[in-house]
Amino acid sequence: MKIVGVGCGPGLLTEEAIRVIRQAKTVYGSPRAIELARAHLPAGCRVRPIGDYRNLDYLPDDAVILSTGDPMLAGLGYLSGEIVPGISSLQVAAARLRFSLSKTVVVVAHGSGHEKAMQEAVEEIRHGKIVFLLADPKFDVGELYRRLGAMGLSSKIRIAVCEDLAYPDERIAIGDIITPPMPVGELYALVIGSF
Repeated sequence: MKIVGVGCGPGLLTEEAIRVIRQAKTVYGSPRAIELARAHLPAGCRVRPIGDYRNLDYLPDDAVILSTGDPMLAGLGYLSGEIVPGISSLQVAAARLRFSLSKTVVVVAHGSGHEKAMQEAVEEIRHGKIVFLLADPKFDVGELYRRLGAMGLSSKIRIAVCEDLAYPDERIAIGDIITPPMPVGELYALVIGSF
């Protein structure tokens, strides 16, 4: 089985990913991942939207599983099989905002781990790191901003809300703790720190 990163938006498939997709007989993926790869799906390829993520390890050996962004950044990289990397939202955000990945810590705030993610983000910022926070729509951005404001670092910290990266309606709003940007949509990440 191959787990293929299709990039975080249109036009970000690598040559290796395109080669694997063009040779696929059966492809599995979220509707968004399938759409990002659609132009490279070969005639006769069976396309299966993923309905249940718990049973993906039991797919046939020749299956190609599409993962949005890069499989190793909150993606499907936990599955058994060969990983074909993709261009992640972290890479696109770093390029747009010109911050170094070597000074960046990734924090994932999906599902029930919001409080832990919030604590981790605050702690990493306290240690001078840039935090790239992948949040779901239920993450309380306002509470994170309140905690950061209580740290007394407001003049040193910048915040960027990065929405729909690499899509035509990409939006990057930059502010600080005093005037923080707020997400508008559901597909976003936060970049917080000295960048």
